[in-house]
Amino acid sequence: MKKKLVLKIGTSTLTNGTRLISRGKIEDIGRQILALRDEYDIVLVSSGAIAAAKQYINIKDAGKPVESKQAMAAIGQPLLMRIYNEVFGDFGIQTAQCLMTYRDFENETSRQNTLNTITELLKYNYLPIINENDTTAVEEILLGDNDNLSAHVAVLIRASLLVLVSDIDGLFDKNPHLHPDAKLIPEVKNIEEAKNLVQERDSGLGTGGMNSKLEAAMLCQKEGIETWIVGGGRNNFLTDAFGSGTGFTRFSSDRIGR
Repeated sequence: MKKKLVLKIGTSTLTNGTRLISRGKIEDIGRQILALRDEYDIVLVSSGAIAAAKQYINIKDAGKPVESKQAMAAIGQPLLMRIYNEVFGDFGIQTAQCLMTYRDFENETSRQNTLNTITELLKYNYLPIINENDTTAVEEILLGDNDNLSAHVAVLIRASLLVLVSDIDGLFDKNPHLHPDAKLIPEVKNIEEAKNLVQERDSGLGTGGMNSKLEAAMLCQKEGIETWIVGGGRNNFLTDAFGSGTGFTRFSSDRIGR
């Protein structure tokens, strides 16, 4: 039986340093998913609906920013899925959309229904692409760019690994945007202590920062799931991480307190 991998891609990675969705970056992601599929059943948690909408329409945020972003997400989600379908289809990867909210994890019936759906899609070799349903929920818009959602998905499907792809190569001993001598931390066991190292910087793109990634890693650590934070700016970022060809931060799957 294959191991399960949850791959979370944030807006800053999908836009590849611009303000619009990069088809080239999605091609890069598709090639890597294809390379890993023999070993892993992969679930993709993808942000980027609002960025996709910005390629087609501009809704002013004046007065009610959350509502306007919800409208942008509603416009952008099918556009984002169309890009994924077109690009991944060239690699023979069949996709399926799953829109979720945190309420889907709150009771056993909804949890089981969600698990059944994802399991069935993987059985027939479909790639589930999950995003938060921003039309009915504002958690991602306000708080976390899908970091915590991806952790909940990893716990639900009993994944062996969660990979959070970011615009930074991992956790550093100090903010690398402010300190050129900052050093990447390759492995973290005590996430609570690691929180003291975080100095957030607003990228102006995604809403998820390092704190939300540490919260996601902590949730997974409690369930014995390993988490990686990997920089998505370069090509082959994921396959290189598996091949030890690039630096990233690994959060031990050992339970806290062991």
